[in-house]
Amino acid sequence: MSEISPLVVNFTVVVMQSLTAVYACPQYISDLVIILYKYDIPIIYLAGLLPIIAVLGIIFFAVFLIMRSQSHTLSWYPEFPGPEWLQVTNVPKETTSRQRPCGIPKPCPEGDFSFLIASGAANVVGPKICMEDKMVMGYVEENVGYGINIAVVNGKTGEGMKTAFFNMYDGDIEPLVEFLESIENGSIVLIATYDDPATKLNEEARRLIRELGSSAIQSLGFRDNWVFVGGKGADVESTLEKHIKNNRDKNKYDSWPEMIELQGCLPRYLE
Repeated sequence: MSEISPLVVNFTVVVMQSLTAVYACPQYISDLVIILYKYDIPIIYLAGLLPIIAVLGIIFFAVFLIMRSQSHTLSWYPEFPGPEWLQVTNVPKETTSRQRPCGIPKPCPEGDFSFLIASGAANVVGPKICMEDKMVMGYVEENVGYGINIAVVNGKTGEGMKTAFFNMYDGDIEPLVEFLESIENGSIVLIATYDDPATKLNEEARRLIRELGSSAIQSLGFRDNWVFVGGKGADVESTLEKHIKNNRDKNKYDSWPEMIELQGCLPRYLE
């Protein structure tokens, strides 16, 4: 077998290493010159080498974009990392509808509704309410605010019916009372607090929320965190409720307790 010329070997190595050096950014041209010097190939060969590298680079990059578009990410293959300016964090793999966008991890039994509620964090991060992994209330939806955030959902279909938030620090209590009185039988009611939910609460509002199944509403105080799921017409005390008292000695955020989250499955409303 005839021996392969060292020049051919060196030329092949140069082509392969040059692809990683110049296919993405002009700043790597200097690397190519170093490679040529390292393998003792005259710089004059650069004029003939660059067109080949350019063509191969274009083909490589086109194939790369097509393949990555199929997987919905611009991340580079780990064995061929590429330049830093094109390295991005991997986009998560496609997930089931129950895992987007609220991150509800477990499916519910057939006929039940999945839900997730998160209270606000201090007076910085707003709350969110999700049903069937659809954002019903949240920052992205631009329909949350300080105080008490309420989403009313059709108990038969799981479709959102109405949402509202009520400022309980310096707002009026009457709009909250009117909203609670307007909730129809057979509705699922989801509530999440943000900052202060209780300063303006009166006994009438507490009674109406208690009738939805809440037991914590009686002791809800200034800057407490509270999430709750109940229903109009259920006539039973809800077990889907979390409440953390505002206590400066135990608070996570100085003047506010930690954020709380509640998730699970809800049966359909049966007449």
